[in-house]
Amino acid sequence: MNTIAEHRGVLVEVRRRKATFVTRLMEIQPCCRLLTKAAIGVILFLSPALRAEAADEAKVTDLGYAKITDLMTKDLVIVPPGKEVTMITVEYAPGAADPVHRHNAQAFVYVLEGSIEMQMKGAEKVTLHPGDTFYEDPEGIHLVGRNVSDTKPAKTVVLLIKEKGAPIFTPVSD
Repeated sequence: MNTIAEHRGVLVEVRRRKATFVTRLMEIQPCCRLLTKAAIGVILFLSPALRAEAADEAKVTDLGYAKITDLMTKDLVIVPPGKEVTMITVEYAPGAADPVHRHNAQAFVYVLEGSIEMQMKGAEKVTLHPGDTFYEDPEGIHLVGRNVSDTKPAKTVVLLIKEKGAPIFTPVSD
């Protein structure tokens, strides 16, 4: 009987330690849980199955080297009037590259598929993979934007904060 009581005591202690660990995780990482849920929500929102109906209405621009799909444009309500947010996808064909350009906007880039090489004037060239992000300043000149692969396409989602009605892309002769 004494052995069983000792055995039960060990089990209770193990359960108590596990419960304390889980409680501490829940106290320490509420922000991580929220960010994880938000990321899952974004992924689900962007999944083709959920937006198939909206894709029929989306404006698509084929530039030859990349296909741009305007997902959404909305007026901003928490910044000065005259600004808007535009969300687009950019699909690069294998080996495709952008010409030198600027956006005259704050551009937030998120890589969905493939690997993309990016470089802004005055900055180092970087290679981005699915899940990586990239920022373009409104004054920045985008020197390099290209699909690293010669065999697979690459795709990004880009969020632009810009003057209402301004073009999303302006070629620059560097």
